[in-house]
Amino acid sequence: MYTDYHLHTYYSDDSDYPMEELVKDAIAMGLDQICFTDHVDYGIKDDWADQSDSYHPEEKKNLPVMNVKYQAYHEEISRMQKKYDGKIIIREGMEFGMQVHTIPQYRKLFATYPFDFIIMSCHQVDDKEFWSQDFQKGKTQEEYNRKYYEEILQVIRRYKDYSVLGHLDMITRYDPAGIYPFEKVRDVVTEILQQVIGDGKGIEVNTSSHRYGLSDLTPSRDILKLYRELGGTILTIGSDTHNPEHLAAHIKETLEEVKEMGFTSICTYENMQPVFHQL
Repeated sequence: MYTDYHLHTYYSDDSDYPMEELVKDAIAMGLDQICFTDHVDYGIKDDWADQSDSYHPEEKKNLPVMNVKYQAYHEEISRMQKKYDGKIIIREGMEFGMQVHTIPQYRKLFATYPFDFIIMSCHQVDDKEFWSQDFQKGKTQEEYNRKYYEEILQVIRRYKDYSVLGHLDMITRYDPAGIYPFEKVRDVVTEILQQVIGDGKGIEVNTSSHRYGLSDLTPSRDILKLYRELGGTILTIGSDTHNPEHLAAHIKETLEEVKEMGFTSICTYENMQPVFHQL
């Protein structure tokens, strides 16, 4: 199964990739299945006032960063599914950038649309972003690393309408002090993975680690091995595409590596249920 399950289009504030162009590119590359997972980050981004209008990408230019225009997003995915039926399988998903205090908003959103797949990610804590260093500022490396993982743990103890945890150690990407030793967060990561497995959820392997120049996978090989040792079997793979050159990048070789680690299958999703495909 050749699939990419982490894709951003012009519905995300940080991408200008037209949805239909991505579908055409995916077909040309021979992908069997894709899932759109555009960004929603309550706490730092606003919703559109009118969700029913057609989507015009130029609307983004003179506005603050916004969440997905949900109704337009849902309708375009439905059109793509019909138009390209028989050529590629297209699933409807989102990436929820969750924090504990934003959980009620995500519950309402999840109940509104017929999602196949939800990536639960942590992009900010206390409404402070990692990429800008706002979250890390004034904290020791130990403090911001532990607080990041503890926020994820507290979210997944309370919120269950997700499929996989996205780029689980994303804080590594934005750590100004370098790689924080895994052994110092093993305890909280173990709790996260045990909760994930116990709830019948999974984790993703995010191949954007290559384009960010990281020396490890995302999540790290240590985390992936621990997940397998704890009994984790639900694994998806995604490129975290924002531009055409990202699509399906490094997916095939990453699948070979996780197979060498002992994973035997990769998952796709339909109606929030995992479908296993032999590696």
